[in-house]
Parts: sequence; C-alpha cells; structure tokens
Amino acid sequence: MNRKHPLSEEFPEFEEKILTLKVENDHFKKLYDQYDEVDHHIYRVESDVEPSSDEVANQLRIARLRLKDEIYKFLKEY
Repeated sequence: MNRKHPLSEEFPEFEEKILTLKVENDHFKKLYDQYDEVDHHIYRVESDVEPSSDEVANQLRIARLRLKDEIYKFLKEY
C-alpha cells in the first residue's frame, strides 16, 4: 500500500513540538521541508505517477530515513 509518512504520524509523541519548531526554528523548518519533499517524491514513485528505477527509489528511501533520524535527534535535544 502506497502512502505518505508524515512526521506527525511517525512521531505522534512530538506532534505539538513539531508544529512549534516548524514556526520557530529555521533549521528544523528546513529539515521538515526536505523530509516532506523526499516523502512526497517517494509516494509519487511508489504510486507510479513518476516512473523511476529501483535504485533511485531506494536512494530516496535512504535519504528519507537519514532525514527522519536527524529530525528525531533534533526533537529529542530541543
């Protein structure tokens, strides 16, 4: 099943903090936007809206995972 992975669902325990940091912290906002862009790209690839090779799809998933890890670390520290 193809679906997006919004941060509010990935980290429900940080939902309020995510909303606050998006507005108040430029670095977090940049990470959030990058994650959202990569997640949307993956969704388009998995939905066959944007054809892509398996290698590109896997690279996108790795990029999303790295961003998610960085965001989680940010959320834990702030």
